[in-house]
Amino acid sequence: MVERTDAVKITRKVTFAEKTMPLGIREKKIVVASKVAIFTNAFLSFLKIGVGLMAGSLAVVADGIDSASDVLTSLITLFTAHIIARPPDLKYPYGYNKADTLATKILAFIIFFAGAQLAISTFGKLVHPVPRAIPKTIAVYIVIVSIIGKQLLALYLKKAGKSEQSSMLLANAKNMQSDVLISVSVLIGLVATFIFKMPVLDVLTAFVVSGWIMFTALKIFMESGRDLMDGVDNPEIYKRIIASCTKVEGVSHPHRIRVRKMAHLYIIALDIELSGKLTLLEAHAKSHDVEKKIREEIGNIYDIVIHIEPQGDVGENEVFGISESNL
Repeated sequence: MVERTDAVKITRKVTFAEKTMPLGIREKKIVVASKVAIFTNAFLSFLKIGVGLMAGSLAVVADGIDSASDVLTSLITLFTAHIIARPPDLKYPYGYNKADTLATKILAFIIFFAGAQLAISTFGKLVHPVPRAIPKTIAVYIVIVSIIGKQLLALYLKKAGKSEQSSMLLANAKNMQSDVLISVSVLIGLVATFIFKMPVLDVLTAFVVSGWIMFTALKIFMESGRDLMDGVDNPEIYKRIIASCTKVEGVSHPHRIRVRKMAHLYIIALDIELSGKLTLLEAHAKSHDVEKKIREEIGNIYDIVIHIEPQGDVGENEVFGISESNL
């Protein structure tokens, strides 16, 4: 007679120390990237606002305000990096990785608000113009410095975002890249102002800049919504899952496949068909083989849930999930 021992799980409160556990490698890299963005944007913002006011260029001041909002977005990514490092608990059994996506959504709102405020301000100056002096030439040099600094920062954040598969870092990289275009447009506006001796071109440039800021924010907002709606950016993953299943002998008709993302990780659920003659242990072993193969082929997987059905079973009302026929 085999003695059976049942393990009893003890439910307890998660301590503050456990909630604030040391950052993992991924989170540490996100923190470093966020700090680099904070200090770079703070420096450029201070420089552009100060010189813009001194040189009398509204467009340069507007560019500086945009950089100031970038400091806030980078602070959010820094704070979020500490949140996603928390382990799963009773409240969030899947962990805190989706805070990455939520932070991306918040970044989109902040970027859009900064653009809207700038649009309102510059539109008023266009409708009710007041005499303005030609900006000083030092404004041109500051904008050139800004273009170089922002481009380097955008490339750095993009590389870090791709490496760590962080949507909020990639969103911040897109924001920095749009800032480069903003600064380029400011530079063009300044040069045109000097050539044509028309200070209103400086204000007009600032208004165009505000439109671009809002467009970038909307684009980030829509892209982050896909993850919150449990969608995926590349449907090819379904083909890869089906191909992985068919590589396991005896497994057929993978269907009702559901893939959703939690930050950089995939959560996969699917049904497979096996011979009804297999024992429970044999069917269980096959499901493990399928899970192992999917993890090998795809990677970045948080969890896989596999439901086993006998071959030829016709399910009714299977209104969700992806099958090979959908592809």
